Amino acid sequence: MTTSYRPPEAAVHTVLAFLAEEPLVHLFVTVAIGALLGSIQVGGIRLHAAAVLFVAIAVTALGVANGVTIEISTLVGDLGLALFAFAIGITSGPSFFHAVRTAWSRILVSALVLVVAGGVTAAGGRLLGLAPDTTAGTFAGALTNTPSLSAAGGTPGATVGYSVSYLFGVVGMLVVINMALAYRRSDTDAPSELFEQSVRVERDDRPTVEAITQRHGSDVRFNRIREGHGDAATQHVATNEDVLEQGMVVTVIGPREKVEAIVRELGHPSSLALPKDRRYLDFRRITVSDPKLAGREIRELNLERTYGATISRVRRGDVDIVGVGSTVLQLGDRVRVIAPASRMKQVSAFFGDSARGLTDINPVALGVGLSLGLVLGAIPIPLPGGSTFAVGSAAGALVVGLVMGRVGRVGRFVTALPHTAAMVLTELGLTLFLAYAGTRAGSQIAQAFTSGKWWRILVLGAVVTAFSGASAYVLMGFVLGLGGTRLSGVLAGMQTQPALLAYANGRTNHDPRVMLGYALVYPTAMIAKILTATVLAAL
Repeated sequence: MTTSYRPPEAAVHTVLAFLAEEPLVHLFVTVAIGALLGSIQVGGIRLHAAAVLFVAIAVTALGVANGVTIEISTLVGDLGLALFAFAIGITSGPSFFHAVRTAWSRILVSALVLVVAGGVTAAGGRLLGLAPDTTAGTFAGALTNTPSLSAAGGTPGATVGYSVSYLFGVVGMLVVINMALAYRRSDTDAPSELFEQSVRVERDDRPTVEAITQRHGSDVRFNRIREGHGDAATQHVATNEDVLEQGMVVTVIGPREKVEAIVRELGHPSSLALPKDRRYLDFRRITVSDPKLAGREIRELNLERTYGATISRVRRGDVDIVGVGSTVLQLGDRVRVIAPASRMKQVSAFFGDSARGLTDINPVALGVGLSLGLVLGAIPIPLPGGSTFAVGSAAGALVVGLVMGRVGRVGRFVTALPHTAAMVLTELGLTLFLAYAGTRAGSQIAQAFTSGKWWRILVLGAVVTAFSGASAYVLMGFVLGLGGTRLSGVLAGMQTQPALLAYANGRTNHDPRVMLGYALVYPTAMIAKILTATVLAAL
């Protein structure tokens, strides 16, 4: 029996033709291979989800070389990007608006760097003899921003400029982000780990709990108070109205430096470990899964009055925060509750304590938020001369997500998503978009490199990427004193590149400062790039 020999080229063509006929298979094979390669460490570096982009470029370019056109629907890319941006907004919303008030200089610097990068692009394009549309497309690719390509007119010249400069736009900024992350251990803006200490009160002037906490800030709180001695001693949950008498033992939780300051002010550390005495007060981690609690401040729950209980800390994702009265709860939060042992079951039932609270994607909020974001992104904004531009679905979804994440609740309508569910949607949307973006770039890259002007485009794109990355690194890191962790998110946001965010998240184990930095500058960067590309194309 003989078997017919098939050359490797024929086998490759067959596989590529199958992927072209089955775009969903192509999509998920690309995601799987990209995720696998992204988990491989080379020289201490992993690409994580960013590898999906490069796998998609390679597979699609290989298809073009073999005469096979492989495509992923634009709808998939739009859906992925909108999901990604909305989920980023939801998780960043609670901190974003405070960050805007305190970090407006970073937003201004990011916009300034991008506008100056546009000037560098215009000067370089003229020096290298590139047409205006090709120059504008090169700007869009060097800063990896697809809406800017549309603003540049989407002409063949602009598309070639975009395709040639796009790959270095990712790789070049990846290098800059890696430089920022190399120094993240020296960050001064890292959230303090919570520290709990029992204190014996020696003062005799009878201060109240509220007076002490107001003096030291809202990120510290008193949890327990022990009165009496020996077998006659009792414990109860601390309230703001409690008067601290000499001889009492209290527990304080918060950043170590503040807790130590309170210990010095009140007396001295006590050897009594009050949490170990569970005869009167018990403690338990409870999952917030009842929707009626989502978006509410802890003080609104009246736990002290109803159950004699209090929340000492809230764990959201991998981060613990002090449970103060103004802390807004989200579905999926794990709260550490201190309550009388006899009432702990009632307290657990009050919060729900179900794993469903971690995974409920809140379809109503998701549908409403994405709809509003897509509409906002499509609104035409007039420009001088009669032309218009739109910020796009990503920026629209991000803005709506930020607002909904900050609000948390409107009447009975919960506007936020559980942190865990939002992170899953972020990862899903990210991989879908990266597979689509890589497929689109890969389908054009062969045509781009057959152009005789490709080297001029490559040089210009490399200069623009290097200029914007280096300028942001120096101005943000050295002039504004931004820590490496947050700076990595800002750089990814300035580049409006999800692959770079994925890389920074992977390197930092999803440190919330990365995502907050990304969300802080993304909307401004998106608008600045679109306007700049529009001007470049009209020169």
